[in-house]
Amino acid sequence: METAGTASGAAQRVADVLRERIARGTLPPGTRLSEESLGSGLGVSRNTLREAFRLLADGRLVVHELNRGVFVRVLGPGDVIDIYTTRRALETAGVRAAPNAPPERFGALRQAVSAAGAAAESGDWSTVGTADLHFHQALGGLAGSPRIDEYLTRLMAELRLAFLAMPSPRDLHEPFLRRNRLIAALLESGETDRAEAELERYLGDAQQMILDIMMKADT
Repeated sequence: METAGTASGAAQRVADVLRERIARGTLPPGTRLSEESLGSGLGVSRNTLREAFRLLADGRLVVHELNRGVFVRVLGPGDVIDIYTTRRALETAGVRAAPNAPPERFGALRQAVSAAGAAAESGDWSTVGTADLHFHQALGGLAGSPRIDEYLTRLMAELRLAFLAMPSPRDLHEPFLRRNRLIAALLESGETDRAEAELERYLGDAQQMILDIMMKADT
């Protein structure tokens, strides 16, 4: 007999599967999520699937449209501005905390920079994007706050929806590879103020790039 706990666990596992498919672009923004096909393919009940949809909606990855169904969310300019406003607050908190951060937190920064560089050399720009998100999660992680870590994880999953809507992953990510390395180097050398100023410019430029591409797509 299925208990509330096992049902909840099943819904979480299904949500994790769908979240990964969204992140990979298998379920791109605007895709309708069919209860019938997904339930059959994943071997779960409609109740379990609906609970998984609820979890994804809580993470702002899907939306329910009355009489139409559940869709992978399509971000608009207002969403992007809100995401970047929140990123500035959380990532800046991490940068300011860097002088007191433990060494393993800096290790996460170095690992993300290295992973992005290796992926760029092989032309895998989707993986570069993933490494970039990990880099910025690691920046916020310098604050040592579990709440910041949790919120940035959710925020970066939402940001990937914007990445997936961009026509060229390379054009989106390549300009920022060097800037990630620079921020990491400034923090490693204790130049916190310079790192914060660079992060502010970085996020402003990234936000504007995404907004410009969105506006061109609408014309």
